[in-house]
Amino acid sequence: MPSTSIDHAFTGASLTSAASDPTYAGALSFMRRRLTKELSGASTVVWGIPFDAATSNRPGARFGPQAIRRASAIFDNDPQYPFNRDLFADMPTIDYGDCLLDYGNHWQTPETIEKEASAILSAADFLLTLGGDHFITWPLLKAHAAKHGPLALVQFDAHQDTWFDDGRRIDHGSFVARAVREGLIDPDRSIQIGIRTHAPDDCGIQILHGYELEDMRAADISALIIRRTGGRPAYLTFDIDCLDPAFAPGTGTPVAGGPTSAKVLSILRGLQRLDLRGVDVVEVAPAYDHADITAIAGATVAMYMLGLRAERLAKGG
Repeated sequence: MPSTSIDHAFTGASLTSAASDPTYAGALSFMRRRLTKELSGASTVVWGIPFDAATSNRPGARFGPQAIRRASAIFDNDPQYPFNRDLFADMPTIDYGDCLLDYGNHWQTPETIEKEASAILSAADFLLTLGGDHFITWPLLKAHAAKHGPLALVQFDAHQDTWFDDGRRIDHGSFVARAVREGLIDPDRSIQIGIRTHAPDDCGIQILHGYELEDMRAADISALIIRRTGGRPAYLTFDIDCLDPAFAPGTGTPVAGGPTSAKVLSILRGLQRLDLRGVDVVEVAPAYDHADITAIAGATVAMYMLGLRAERLAKGG
């Protein structure tokens, strides 16, 4: 036995200590981080938003945070690949649990998310959110823009999410249009990667279509993202349906013709120079999956996001 401790989510001695739970046992939190509502001492926070009332096709993303946490147990005490480091040694990180939402009053949802995200960001430097459908990114952007100013949006997705909305709809297909209209993001410094559907408006955001990814090297895509954002503080949102359904079947609106998980992870690995201020992984709907394929992909994307953050901190960024 490597250790006599288990249930590191509750028994861990510090926010930077490594876990040693067996991958098949122990209390679950994201990567075994301490599960707590106490923000003191945490520089990085992971939380879940189990909301899917804005979906236009198959529901089920409310179970995404649970599934991603469960899948993250596979990231044991070894140095995390490909970062070759303990991500948390210099990055005190907690799992804040989930946002409490009233399932019978969805009109309160955006305000509840924004308020709680703002409270977290007042105490911590970096927030990783596990969704939930893509509607949640709009109130998250409001909270992040209030702290950092207008952001460069880096969106991995099969859909543009720029459909018209009158400002009152609860709709996962319009958060980008709202964010542009409200000045939360700078469209001239924003980019969408993997798009495989049409929408009425691009809102001035650069689009890298799914078919274009096939003809480009991952390193060139990463470089394009870096150039487009131009050093501006960035928010990265990853809709799991960016991946081809072969690699992420458990999602609400799957679209064929997407990239492999290997290629997308290689793209993410090349974003070391991106000035990330906040991130999310959304639209994991595990009920449409037979072997946690989608949850494993979502958990790995989330781990890469934390890996990029840990590398930047290690370099003094």
